[in-house]
Amino acid sequence: MKGFVLGVLVGVLLLAGGLYYYFVSGMAPVAAADDPMPMERKIASRSLNAHMDKAKIPQPPIPVNEENYIAGAKLYMDHCAWCHGLPDQLAPEISNKMYPHATLLFKGKGVTDDPPQESYWKAANGIRLSGMPGFKDTLTDTQLWQLALLVANADKIPDSAKKILVPEPLPAAASVPDLAPAPPRATQK
Repeated sequence: MKGFVLGVLVGVLLLAGGLYYYFVSGMAPVAAADDPMPMERKIASRSLNAHMDKAKIPQPPIPVNEENYIAGAKLYMDHCAWCHGLPDQLAPEISNKMYPHATLLFKGKGVTDDPPQESYWKAANGIRLSGMPGFKDTLTDTQLWQLALLVANADKIPDSAKKILVPEPLPAAASVPDLAPAPPRATQK
């Protein structure tokens, strides 16, 4: 029995030491373009879901209405669109350069299958090691809920909010300065 316990203990220590070596030796993928570690997505997803379940986020304290959709659309344009994209537009270049890729909130289902509480929590707290910042120190609670309601209902928002979710027009071409050589300077003798 003593030998079995010792064997289990040595096995656990070898496994822990091997994992430690894997990470500190530079073998673990860390670049955004690297393939994920085995089971990385599953572990990260389950951990995030368990954390949010533990947080017990209440129902939205604001109504689902046009006024909140419009306010959410304005906030989205200021804080979210450059990573998460806009309706009927190509994905922003940065969204595919992140790992994991930034979710395109107006492409496909986006997060319309998630309750608004989930989007609220993610916008408020951010997600470690993903590039998603937390905005709880930047936006008010009401603003965070307006954003959450907008993206949770992205497939149902009214035209008044959709009109806000358009890319800004490109600036007019700047005039090219005259590149003719400067006249020679007179020299003093």
